[in-house]
Amino acid sequence: MSGRDLPISDGSLVMARAPAIFSEKTSNMDTLDGQRICLRPLQSSDATALLHAAQDGELWNLTVTVVPSPTTVDSYLKKALDGRDAGTVLPFVIVLKDSGEVIGSTRFWKIDPLNRKLEIGSSWISASWQKTFVNTEAKYLMLRHAFEVLDCVRVQFTTDENNQASRQAILRLGAQQEGIVRHERIMPDGRKRNSVRFSIIDDEWPEVRLNLEKKLAGYSPR
Repeated sequence: MSGRDLPISDGSLVMARAPAIFSEKTSNMDTLDGQRICLRPLQSSDATALLHAAQDGELWNLTVTVVPSPTTVDSYLKKALDGRDAGTVLPFVIVLKDSGEVIGSTRFWKIDPLNRKLEIGSSWISASWQKTFVNTEAKYLMLRHAFEVLDCVRVQFTTDENNQASRQAILRLGAQQEGIVRHERIMPDGRKRNSVRFSIIDDEWPEVRLNLEKKLAGYSPR
């Protein structure tokens, strides 16, 4: 039963039960399985695999996102897994199905059961697999799960104002830009980051889904 299937004669009953159902679904998260990749729940034993993935392009040197390095991977894992224990974060590793290789990470976070919304973020992909099917398929799997399993009404994305590649990639998904949030967070190097906020809402999902499926069908095998 989804939040939309709950009795509407008693508004208090809807408000009481919908968050509990949402929380139950997010706490029992399984692997999100696609055609060429899967998103497996992050584990504490993934440190070596994450470092190998991030080493492809030395992504830990990026200043517009946070990617684990040899000196930060333990704290990276702890923060992600603590968030999962608290029910506010669902972190994944991105895995190639044909080889089992970990090539990146992504997560649901800012999970809000009461308002049935969340954010997709903290996403990074090994340099060799950027500008391929991987990002599109990962976002497709996450959006499909958010709207069709978790019954979300809103999924948002936030990226660095300076990260033009990320901004364009989010727009290509079919998200709508909502505005710029000034000094939204402080980056590890101390920079006060302005962030751009995007969203997809439930009414838009059917069209977004069709467009993403067309994009995925158009990617050549690699």
